[in-house]
Amino acid sequence: MMARTAPPTLRRESIDPAPLMLGNDVLGDCTSAGIGNHLRATAALAGFQVAVETADAEAFYAASTGYVPGDPSTDRGGVEVDVLTVAGRDGYALADATFYPLWGSAAPDDLNGLRNIMAGLGAAYLGVQLALADQPEDGVWDTTTPGDQTPGSWGGHCLLAWAYDGTADDSRVSLLTWGGMRHATWRWVRSRIMECHGLAWRQLMPAGGLAPDGEDWDALVAANAAYLAGEPAPLTRRPPAPGRAGPGPTAAAG
Repeated sequence: MMARTAPPTLRRESIDPAPLMLGNDVLGDCTSAGIGNHLRATAALAGFQVAVETADAEAFYAASTGYVPGDPSTDRGGVEVDVLTVAGRDGYALADATFYPLWGSAAPDDLNGLRNIMAGLGAAYLGVQLALADQPEDGVWDTTTPGDQTPGSWGGHCLLAWAYDGTADDSRVSLLTWGGMRHATWRWVRSRIMECHGLAWRQLMPAGGLAPDGEDWDALVAANAAYLAGEPAPLTRRPPAPGRAGPGPTAAAG
């Protein structure tokens, strides 16, 4: 899948992935919120929706990072590969079901691979280093906007890459984060990205294939087993401060 040439566009204006905040306005739980919203985006592509509550996201955040509810000193964000490992092993529990993803990683500088993950698996689960120039809540995230463009100067964050209208540097990418959709350019993505992961949910897939592009599930399982049997290079991230993004260039996803 990763070796293909990605589609020149991935337009999804007619599909509402219905992202939710899931507590990320008061907690550094973006890694958990990202998984919950990936479930919802995958379901939306199949024509239905999954109910994910803030309490579900916060419970998984506690289970996957050591956060203790009510103790702000333990609200330090999450390391994406560790969080995904917990999700794959123990599941992401909702009120009426527990979901178990297969997951794997792509090189963060492989934008063709990132686009293939978006097209083939619904959305890409990204770790980015936000800059102070990214703080305004309106406008398109770009490397040409005023302010400090140093990646990490505002902290680390986890978000989902959902759609794109082209592959040029100034083409727009649709990102799911903080309960809504934000737009950025590909040059911004290239500047900010730290890691890129693909998630697949067998429980949300129609029988006989992997939505949305019909990827064969058995082949994906075999590829995932081979990936997990190997020794991929570690992707480490230091804990962030509480909130939507931690301060400083060494802050991680929160």
